[in-house]
Amino acid sequence: MRKLLIFLNIYILIEAIFSKGIAPDGQGKRLLVLLDTYSIRETHSTFFKSLRDRGFQITFKTADEPDLALTKYNEYIFDHLALFCPNVAEFGGNITTKTVVDFIDAGGNVLVAASSQLAEPIREIAGECGIEFSDEGTNVIDRFNSDVSDDGKNTLIVSDPQNLINNNLIVGNAKSGAPLLYKGIAMSADAENPLLLDILTASSYSYTHNPDEKITEYPHSVGKSTLLVSALQARNNARVVFVGSLDFFSNDFFQSPVQRNVANSKRFEKSGNQELAVSLSQWVFKEKGVIRVAGIDHHKVDEKKPPVAYTIKEDIVYSIKIEEMVNGKWVPFQAKDVQMEFVRLDPFVRTTMTNSNGNFNVKFKIPDVYGIFKFVVDYNRMGYTHLFSSTQVSVRPLEHTQYERFIPAAFPYYASAFSMMAAVFLFTFIQLYHVDEEKQK
Repeated sequence: MRKLLIFLNIYILIEAIFSKGIAPDGQGKRLLVLLDTYSIRETHSTFFKSLRDRGFQITFKTADEPDLALTKYNEYIFDHLALFCPNVAEFGGNITTKTVVDFIDAGGNVLVAASSQLAEPIREIAGECGIEFSDEGTNVIDRFNSDVSDDGKNTLIVSDPQNLINNNLIVGNAKSGAPLLYKGIAMSADAENPLLLDILTASSYSYTHNPDEKITEYPHSVGKSTLLVSALQARNNARVVFVGSLDFFSNDFFQSPVQRNVANSKRFEKSGNQELAVSLSQWVFKEKGVIRVAGIDHHKVDEKKPPVAYTIKEDIVYSIKIEEMVNGKWVPFQAKDVQMEFVRLDPFVRTTMTNSNGNFNVKFKIPDVYGIFKFVVDYNRMGYTHLFSSTQVSVRPLEHTQYERFIPAAFPYYASAFSMMAAVFLFTFIQLYHVDEEKQK
């Protein structure tokens, strides 16, 4: 028995040492998909196949299974989480709303698909991210943009791709593609949260309500304030995408023709759902829009190595190498708006750097102020991970041998001193050698 316990302790120790937890940005492929029922795996097989084709190791579980866990020996065993379980009343195993939020805080990425019959656990997760879903049983209704195959309730709507966010990193080419089919619940975002993105909004004619009930009060959301797809990129670069329609990812919606139920409307043989769904999954699972710092260098002009300390008014060169994840490989980042700040408490220098195949560099003169400074690059653009780099350096005043012998600004004082000396000499000479003539009596 004692030998067995020793063996188990050694095994646990080895697991703890070699377990990697959540992989760095763009490199993790372990995905846990929680389903309402295993039938979703078949009805949404095209979407899951696209994930497998991109190298994801998918683990399917129903959301109420008793052995569910995101961690093992206090280490995360999945890099990403997909919640295709809008109807789950309570998660099974060790997964709760708090563990999902902790997973996001640890850098994990989550894709959430909802429906009009949305249970409380998904609502709580959305609330923690600043998203509020409309009431249970409600749908997005649009009487002017329903599909020809709608059942008369105007809940199967055709969404114009022009309502997508203008960012190719997130939506790919879907903005210029075919219209989107949507049937599900609406959501609204916290207007004061700068980390939230409105990915897809409904048309100006839409509203949210239960299609089987009369409207007796103002809807939860109307017009452009009705969100169909939203996203969060947290301060730790974790990403969460909320889609109000589970059917949005289904095989039927991927392959379905699209045509608005109005006269002379254009018919599209295939919806744009698949293209948008793939782009969203690439972004949320950090296959796109991931950048990192690969190297930093700074030194005086005409030198190669950084000194122990810089001196005021010296010309220096700062360079930083930035890479972007593209198709699973790190390539030089191409941008023209990366800025560097030379900061003590406030920026003394702020300048845009020159890009040379991913190597961003700038030459500038240190201000006539000494102290502890930092080279700061704080790059925050929509669709990209937040890049922050800070390098601390010391700036000292001039040594006594480095000051100018004669300062031009002091020339008036020099002239004043020498003129005074000359005047004293002249006065002394006159006093010593001048004799007044004696007056004749």
